[in-house]
Amino acid sequence: MGFRKKTKNVSEIAEGKAKETLGKAVGNEKLESKGRAEKTKGMLKQAVEKGKDKFRH
Repeated sequence: MGFRKKTKNVSEIAEGKAKETLGKAVGNEKLESKGRAEKTKGMLKQAVEKGKDKFRH
């Protein structure tokens, strides 16, 4: 996996976790769900990249 893509995916996961936690703390369901979706998206992208790496090596 390219270092840039890996870093981007990890930052997307972290940002999603932060939004989800903030949404829970303030009781904002929209922010919480947005954060959860962003976190899931980052995790999915990371899984795809790891799968690509397995086929390359």
